[in-house]
Amino acid sequence: MTKLLNNKKDQLSYQVYSTRQAMGKAAANYTEQLLIKLQNEQDSVRIIFASAPSQNEFLAHLKASTKIDWSKVTAFHMDEYIGLPTGAEQAFSHFIKNSLLDEVKPSAAHFINIDAQDSVQECQRYAALLQQAPIDLVCLGVGENGHIAFNDPWVADFNDKAIVKKVQLDTQCRQQQVNDGCFAALDNVPQYALTLTIPTLVNAKHMVCIVPAATKRAAITAMINGEISEDLPASILRKHQSAALFLDNESGADLL
Repeated sequence: MTKLLNNKKDQLSYQVYSTRQAMGKAAANYTEQLLIKLQNEQDSVRIIFASAPSQNEFLAHLKASTKIDWSKVTAFHMDEYIGLPTGAEQAFSHFIKNSLLDEVKPSAAHFINIDAQDSVQECQRYAALLQQAPIDLVCLGVGENGHIAFNDPWVADFNDKAIVKKVQLDTQCRQQQVNDGCFAALDNVPQYALTLTIPTLVNAKHMVCIVPAATKRAAITAMINGEISEDLPASILRKHQSAALFLDNESGADLL
């Protein structure tokens, strides 16, 4: 596992690894140690997970851990499409169940209802679950447009009063879902989704951000070297008291 760079920008620590696998393993090892510490200090740990192919290596290594007590974990995910058919494989709830939760079996797992007929009511329901206790950890990625969850630049609000909200997805965000192999064509990607807002995410005690691939290179360069701005929503991680960013040699190429 070759680490190419270990650095910090503002409050955000970031590491670049030689391969995507090395990045995923390092992020999982870091998260494992964090969870062990939290579980030694408290009875329950509440985690929000991203659901995207960028998380595959990280989730695979996390799932393989023998040191995490998943019976102490309550899990959430951070966004969901509106308008997909019931049981659709592209649903983010399906992804995180299949990639992690079905195997590790946390004590509780809460999912945004893809079949919800009333978006406002579903936002309120999921927000109430999130607000039952503080969130300990968010495991997230960064979009090609710099989004975190589905807070695209044009809807991102660092001071959002909502906990969960309905958003319209921009074209770059939707095209990314095609680039990632989740949908065959842009027209198949839903135009609307429910997302946890930026304050909901950054209010977590800890954040672990995993971002591989050349398609994310421009966003990562701007995230580290640009201004902290809603134009690049992920830049807000530079102000978080406990955030760590894990990159591979492609996404972090401009930082080397």
